[in-house]
Amino acid sequence: MPRIVPTALCSVLGRGWELRCCRRWGLQGHPQGTEAEAFPPPAAADACRAGFAIPWVSVLQRGGASLHLAALPARTSVHPPLLGCRPRQVPASSGVWQSTEQRRCLPCAEGRAAVTAMQSTPNYLWSTDDLLGQGATACVYKARSKKSGELVAVKVFNKASYLRPQEVQMREFEMLRKLNHKNIVKLFAVEETGSSKQKVLVMEYCSSGSLLSILEDPANAFGLAEPEFLVVLQCVVAGMNHLRENGVVHRDIKPGNIMRLVGEDGQSIYKLTDFGAARELEDDEKFVSVYGTEEYLHPDMYERAVLRKPQQKAYGVTVDLWSIGVTFYHAATGRLPFVPFGGPRRNKETMYKITTEKPPGAIAGVQRQENGSIEWSYELPLTCQLSVGLKDQLVPILANILEVDQEKCWGFDQFLAETNDILHRIVVDVFSLQQASSHRIYIHSYNTTSKFLDAVFKQTDIVPHHQEYFFEGHPYELDPNLQAHNFCRTARHNPLTLLSCAEQPEDVVGVRYKDPALDFPKFVPKVDVVADCSAAKSAVGAVHQALRIAQELRQCQELTVRGLHWVIGNLRSECSRVLEQRRGVHAVLSGLQLMEGKTRGLYEAIPGGSALPALKDVAAVRIRLQRVAEELSQCSHSIFDFQGALDGMVSELVQHGQQAHEDKSIRQIECCLEKMQLIYKQFRKARTCPALGYNEEQIHKLDKVNLGDLARKVLLIFQDKCAQRYQEALVLHGSRMRKVCEIKKQLKRLSNRISTCSVEASECQDCLQLALDKFLQTVVPEKHSLAMVPAVPSPVPLSQMRREMALQMQELLEQMKSVSYDLQFNNSIIERLSGAAPAPGV
Repeated sequence: MPRIVPTALCSVLGRGWELRCCRRWGLQGHPQGTEAEAFPPPAAADACRAGFAIPWVSVLQRGGASLHLAALPARTSVHPPLLGCRPRQVPASSGVWQSTEQRRCLPCAEGRAAVTAMQSTPNYLWSTDDLLGQGATACVYKARSKKSGELVAVKVFNKASYLRPQEVQMREFEMLRKLNHKNIVKLFAVEETGSSKQKVLVMEYCSSGSLLSILEDPANAFGLAEPEFLVVLQCVVAGMNHLRENGVVHRDIKPGNIMRLVGEDGQSIYKLTDFGAARELEDDEKFVSVYGTEEYLHPDMYERAVLRKPQQKAYGVTVDLWSIGVTFYHAATGRLPFVPFGGPRRNKETMYKITTEKPPGAIAGVQRQENGSIEWSYELPLTCQLSVGLKDQLVPILANILEVDQEKCWGFDQFLAETNDILHRIVVDVFSLQQASSHRIYIHSYNTTSKFLDAVFKQTDIVPHHQEYFFEGHPYELDPNLQAHNFCRTARHNPLTLLSCAEQPEDVVGVRYKDPALDFPKFVPKVDVVADCSAAKSAVGAVHQALRIAQELRQCQELTVRGLHWVIGNLRSECSRVLEQRRGVHAVLSGLQLMEGKTRGLYEAIPGGSALPALKDVAAVRIRLQRVAEELSQCSHSIFDFQGALDGMVSELVQHGQQAHEDKSIRQIECCLEKMQLIYKQFRKARTCPALGYNEEQIHKLDKVNLGDLARKVLLIFQDKCAQRYQEALVLHGSRMRKVCEIKKQLKRLSNRISTCSVEASECQDCLQLALDKFLQTVVPEKHSLAMVPAVPSPVPLSQMRREMALQMQELLEQMKSVSYDLQFNNSIIERLSGAAPAPGV
């Protein structure tokens, strides 16, 4: 086979020849002596131009022709590697390695190359591939202990770091030795590399990356979830408190300097790191040197460090508070609070203007057009995942630490007091059934029911005396003196269900959200790996947000259905109670009607016209009893109608639950999201390449088309199957709630009407009792008059007549006592049924 010299290799590869390498040793599953991957011409040519060696006996092929290549020597100069390739380990005898510090190889199948270097100190070893972070004066790598294999992080200082004054170089070592707190990265040792004698800090390794890397995840494009944000708040506040106790100002607080690891309990732990800019400073001391990252810098420091404007200002410990405020805003929303048109790095003058001209109380300012006005925000955005309850607590803190005037800015004492006040509160989840809205109430554990009801009123506008609660299917009575730590344990999926007993039912509010379609980017046909990666990240973030909203809408529907089931169940019990109340009154009524008939019979047995007035009174009682009977009959029919309406609503709710169970819209969005994440992962890889080959570019274009199609599919699913169905469900829920409230109101009126009937029956009983008393008074004089009348022959002896009348009177008196007892018993039943049963455990 003919040979080709190295100088001609690039030219040959540029004419369509393919490089195939036959390895002299087995690697990565290839049997010894078999062919390895074929490298496309552009990739191999780029590798040769960059100075990479070809360590194998190789063959150039085009069609049926072949050219044999001997192993070519590598250049002695060091060239920057192409990113994205994992190194291929080959024997040192091949002549591939230039030194123990720098190793090179041919590109992998994607046409990219890599550099591998191993470095060590007496006790630790690491690869330069395992880069965790890089700054102006040092690089941080993942390393291992030579003795135990334990993972650590090593901070290796470069030559630029030694240009700093000696005291500055030693400051970070001394700071880390001095600090000891669970929310500050631990220092294990200070060592030196073997050859170059570079200083190395051996520190605690945080396997989950930085807060910045977490916020860069598209899943957190709109900020952290509330539980995770509270963990960040707690950890950062605790770490800063430890710094203050030791008289240390950090001067470079930002998400990139807050590391995360996961504890044994699965809980996140955040730790402050990078104390290269830190120094000791008491509360009343000032400093003039400038450190930090410009987006998080206090405006006074920004003016000098970024704009390079001379000024003689001195800075105090409160500059850390500004950085903390920007960091907390970033963590809560996924974006920076102050953004000029074009971004903070491109429009520095406007960035400075926004921060210095911020009105009091504002926590964010955005310029959306070039030379346009600033849109100020005084609250966290709707897209933020934090609840209204937490926002209400957090916004005043942000407003008072994002204050450019150091005299007006809060001090650390007040900042720590206010943040700890949030962290020491407990959360009670509440779902307002009529409004179909969820709320999180942050209150202290020692607060009583009255404080809780006021906090609920603040978020729902339902006054405390109109608030009724259900929990796990039962009415939940809150004792006025009950402290919050004794409340039932709630969660977002298992909240206290709030029902308003106001005459006018509350309007349906539902879940408040921003249409995710507004956050979807537009894809342009032109291939731009950087812009395409950014657009893909935005699209995946928007889909995450759409998925979260869809899940919230689903949960809201589930809570409304469950709450309605509980309320309907309670109304069914109320119907049964009112029916029982009606039966009791009806039983008394039957006894009174019987007694009225017998009383009338007694009076009719009295000879002469002396009984007429009493008979009129008894007749009036009969009319009143008939009216009571008619009223009870109407109440009975109304209760049966209500029971039928409630049964119909239950059937509708069961059918709705079956439809919700069959709804696959959320799963469809999740499937689309998984596919979009894979494309975004490919785009991130493509972004590291200086240029795409022809085939790679075609695949990239297809992926971009697929990404756009998936994004449109998600929007269609969200709008048609989630949002639209949710709005329809809200309309039905509003209609059902109006019916339920009306039935509840009517049942209360029916109960009152039946109570009125019971009172009427009691009064009728009194009238009959009075009639009997009058009858006795009438009968006694009759006895005397009968003795004065001459004896008249009678078929019935007078003594027998008196005995029969006395027996009837005795029987009537016994019936009167029985009816009186029934009436008293019925009244006790009414009182017992009218009283609300206490909630379990209260």
